[in-house]
Amino acid sequence: MKLSAEQITELENETILLCQEMIRIPSVNHGEGKGDEKAIAQFIAKKLNEVGIDCELIETALNRVNVVAKIEGSDTTRPGLVLHGHIDVVPASADDWSIDPFGGEIKDGFIWGRGAVDMKDMDAMILATVRMWKRVGYKPPRNILLAFFADEEASGTYGSRWLVKHRPELFSGYSEAVSEVGGFSVTITGGHRLYLIEAAQKGIQWIKLSAKGTAGHGSFINSDNAVTKVADAVSRIGNYEWPQLETKTSGLLFRKIAELTGDKYDSKNVKPLLQHLGDAVKMLGATISNTANPTMLEAGYKANVIPQSASAVIDGRFLPGYEDELHQTIKKLAGDEIELEILTRDIALEVEFTGPLVAAMCKAINVEDGDGIPVPYLMSGGTDNKALHDLGIKGYGFSPLKLPNDLDFFALFHGVDERVPIDGLKFGVRVLYDFLDNI
Repeated sequence: MKLSAEQITELENETILLCQEMIRIPSVNHGEGKGDEKAIAQFIAKKLNEVGIDCELIETALNRVNVVAKIEGSDTTRPGLVLHGHIDVVPASADDWSIDPFGGEIKDGFIWGRGAVDMKDMDAMILATVRMWKRVGYKPPRNILLAFFADEEASGTYGSRWLVKHRPELFSGYSEAVSEVGGFSVTITGGHRLYLIEAAQKGIQWIKLSAKGTAGHGSFINSDNAVTKVADAVSRIGNYEWPQLETKTSGLLFRKIAELTGDKYDSKNVKPLLQHLGDAVKMLGATISNTANPTMLEAGYKANVIPQSASAVIDGRFLPGYEDELHQTIKKLAGDEIELEILTRDIALEVEFTGPLVAAMCKAINVEDGDGIPVPYLMSGGTDNKALHDLGIKGYGFSPLKLPNDLDFFALFHGVDERVPIDGLKFGVRVLYDFLDNI
């Protein structure tokens, strides 16, 4: 259903206001089960109830609250779409910020605050869109399940994963999902504006390395030193140059970059193409290979005592289809004297960049930006789509934003002075509205 000019302005203004209001509710997730999404969940429920959308607040632990609501489509025989966002944010130290991280202030054409890009901007777009639907009496083409998840910034234990495990009936009849970290613009060499739609995600293996040795006095010669063993293993892993690997998604992206820039595409070496990506290389540079970064070390209790044991933690990330290669390489680099223990594991995802849903995304972008070029990309992190995958739901990242060419967008995720451009947010809700009108 097409909106009038006045209704589009109303949609844009409400998105801005909702984003500000949600930033002012500090739904901080401190990890290790410590978080509080209750107030923001209640805010969302109130905004849904105001326009006649019934919802359920699901508390999975003390103050860990999720919101779900079902909106009936015009064709209830089709499989539905899960439209989801997370409502928790990472902590922010006010001393590090130039403004109040929970002020939701408008400054220099941006909304500032923790969650502005991750992901209360998308939450606001979703809320504004469905509230407009009810005001104009519109039904989407298919059933929509709204899900505002808790705990995404830790593990999803009290959010998407809990609901998938304990309330799978909520998702019955839904086949596809759309959420965060996709549909935003990146300007590459030649001024070409790509819109990166997330169609794949790396998987996770957090691995603990442990070594045992002979304890003794720090002044003695000791060739069986546990600290040395772990340090050597960490050095080998941290300095290892991982081979480049092509996935279906990254192949499509880098071929398009080569085509647009006139550069050469070589599936075994796409590093030369990274120069065209500007600041986006922060994330995309990590998606051409598996990676493994040492992040933690633990050993000893006194300066003059050689400890009997030492350990380290490696943050391993693997491309779709290459989990075994990651683990076996780390095992080989660690060596025979190091014991490996997987602390955390999560799957990699990859879906086809084809079909009616993808076509609707691309069309919606081009309605608002005729020069925009929608392309798939592989994300170095993960989203709640991984939990939904366990139910056979195919997920994409599509939270559209048109960004200034000089904005280092990736640095804003979990960063100081997180902010979202107002014009980009207005663009985003127009694109989202059009997309959902054609699903």
